[in-house]
Amino acid sequence: MRRFRLWVVVSALLVAAGVAPVASAQAAAGVVVKVSGNKLVDGLGRPIRLLGVNRSGSEYACIQGWGIFDGPSDATSIAAIAAWHTNAVRVPLNEDCWLGINSTSANQAQMGAVYRQAIRAYVQRLHAAGLAVILDLHITAPGKEVATGATLEPMPDAHSTAFWKSVAKAFKSDPGVLFDLYNEPNNVGWSCWLSGCILNDALKPGATFRAVGMQALVDAVRSTGAVQPIMAGGLQWSSDLSQWPAGLSDPAGQLVASVHVYAYSSETQAYWDQTMAPVAAAYPMVTGELGEFDCAHGFIDGYMGWADAHGVSYLGWTWDATAPGGWTCGGGPSLITNYDGTPTGFGVGLRDHLATSP
Repeated sequence: MRRFRLWVVVSALLVAAGVAPVASAQAAAGVVVKVSGNKLVDGLGRPIRLLGVNRSGSEYACIQGWGIFDGPSDATSIAAIAAWHTNAVRVPLNEDCWLGINSTSANQAQMGAVYRQAIRAYVQRLHAAGLAVILDLHITAPGKEVATGATLEPMPDAHSTAFWKSVAKAFKSDPGVLFDLYNEPNNVGWSCWLSGCILNDALKPGATFRAVGMQALVDAVRSTGAVQPIMAGGLQWSSDLSQWPAGLSDPAGQLVASVHVYAYSSETQAYWDQTMAPVAAAYPMVTGELGEFDCAHGFIDGYMGWADAHGVSYLGWTWDATAPGGWTCGGGPSLITNYDGTPTGFGVGLRDHLATSP
């Protein structure tokens, strides 16, 4: 944690002085995340938590054909993220864009190698600012359908194993990344979650597809020789960890429980105590998405206090500036009104809490 924070401060000072952060080997080498028991640790074996934000955009801009990121992705914009005392950023990815499949005339220029290189370069800029990176398979589509994300599929598809083999191969020498296998499994049971099954296609009514289970995705990552931590979200849009890990195994012993927490009626401290706390006592737990929809922060304040007491990591959704016809404070929910880091009413809670977090 201290090493991450050091590079955060250095990066912010350099940008303030008009000097871009130095993407040196030393900086990149300082960002190391591993699993040890029920904790994440750095390169020296010291316990750390990942506290940060999601940088949405790279899961949809490409497939829509107008870019790869939604808003700036340069060193100055990263320094604004780091200035919130963060040490991690979750980067959502699009399966079709990474693999360069199911392209259209409108988006061919952003697909495949161009997209992969842009993501790799962004990860290096994040590392240069002292930030760990979670790479998240966010949007998928089976067969020849286009992964627009208009409706999220309940589970990954056959393309997803190729996706994770490719991503893991590209980053297997980078100790500062974690792999989040699938954004939000939904409307399935634990057996399908683990081993796959035949499911109705959310994008094509009346059609079905063979869903791929979490174990196949773990195996795809490990087949490349990559040994980084692997995050797996539970059921019900990654909010249900009642049977986690449900038989999931990792030969590298680097499994991380992923959970998404939003201000819904089902999200209560009783649930966190009864269901999440036992998992967090046995495995590292990362709240991959945290948010509320009232442009305030009363709910996340309570959750962050609970997570701090239980050693749980959390990343706010989402670092995208509010804009007419686009992201909103309550509808995103967006953490910022401007990419210089000006917070929304919701973002104030995360920013101020991270400034005083141990």
